[in-house]
Amino acid sequence: MYNAAIEAASLDELRNLQSERLRTLVKRLYKDVPFYKQQFDANGIHPSDIKGIEDIHRLPFTKKNDLRDNYPFGMFAKPMDEVLRIHASSGTTGKPTVVGYTQNDLDVFDEVVARSLVCAGARAGMKLHNAYGYGLFTGGLGMHGGATKLGMAVIPVSGGMTERQLTILQDFKPEVMCCTPSYAQTLSEECAKRGIDTEKLAVQYAILGAEPWTEAIREQVEAGLHVTATNIYGLSEIIGPGVSQEDFEEKGTGSYVWEDHFFPEIVDKDTGEALPYGEEGVLVFTTLTKEALPLIRYWTNDICSIQYDNNAKRSHIKMSSIKGRADDMLIIRGVNLFHTQVEEVIHQFDFLSPNYRLIVERAGTMDTVTVEVETAKGADYQNTVFGEKLKQKIKATIGLSMAIDLKAPDSIPRSQGGKLSRILDKR
Repeated sequence: MYNAAIEAASLDELRNLQSERLRTLVKRLYKDVPFYKQQFDANGIHPSDIKGIEDIHRLPFTKKNDLRDNYPFGMFAKPMDEVLRIHASSGTTGKPTVVGYTQNDLDVFDEVVARSLVCAGARAGMKLHNAYGYGLFTGGLGMHGGATKLGMAVIPVSGGMTERQLTILQDFKPEVMCCTPSYAQTLSEECAKRGIDTEKLAVQYAILGAEPWTEAIREQVEAGLHVTATNIYGLSEIIGPGVSQEDFEEKGTGSYVWEDHFFPEIVDKDTGEALPYGEEGVLVFTTLTKEALPLIRYWTNDICSIQYDNNAKRSHIKMSSIKGRADDMLIIRGVNLFHTQVEEVIHQFDFLSPNYRLIVERAGTMDTVTVEVETAKGADYQNTVFGEKLKQKIKATIGLSMAIDLKAPDSIPRSQGGKLSRILDKR
């Protein structure tokens, strides 16, 4: 069973623990990882200069390209005979980022995922329908290990094969499921098509992550599957899923960051300057306890804010939902645009379904955006009035004119178990 006591630690206790762990981490990285020694020396920093967590802003950022430049194992701080597991990103935009885990790292991984599962409503003795992909992706094995630690029975379905997923949800009667939010949408729609009464399913809690999602998706999934849906956040470079988790009784107030292991900052996306609590910027993490691949001030590219909540169950800081990724932010005619902003507008119209994507093209020197969106069941996708209403609302809300392409139901690609891209950039 995991230890929940740290979740109630005072801020002073957390800061003292973080300071102790940061001092140890900096010394070890300077000694064991040539990349960090070079970075510290280049910035005139010695480990003895770092007295506590308040000095973390003196340290340089680590970015994804640093991992790729040291591919595959150049950033590891432990010899390979102490590394028990290796994961990697898909590498669709270049060399994959490779991450490793010692036994202690795997124990930490299990611990933070177990905390997250409890936060989401899961309890020992329940069954977990795990529809995250197994393999090099950290989701499947990460959730599996934490659920086992908690004392759950894991059903390792993995992603895809929707027909099998639906059969298992009906026959095995799991109380908890986890997958990407877009795949939860797919499962909800497929249940409706097949006439499956989701009120009769045993599943009560859905833990969704690995891609940004909005309240619109939450409402659709909760209504379609009759579950309480919460957000889990993580990334392979930091550990995998379980870096933060939304509480099932505090939905919409942010996700707890397990800051005894992962110290969060929000920085300005252009200058790198630290921003005050509550301001929106790039999320940065320092891994305080990892052994095989510890990272200092890792630039996640995710846009959000962090804030303490005095009315919350736990003392740890909360992060807002991810608005998007800094590198996914579109700048269209001088206006910053995230696809989630369009999603929130679409949700305001009953005649539209939540299934959409943005087509970005360049006409001469001008960037254009077309919103492809399906109409809801029973609504006429050839009704030009619908498209005009959406166009006007987007213009009024976001400040951009976008072309609208209404589609028939089931005509826009769905998630087949993995992450779903909402942007098709043809530039």
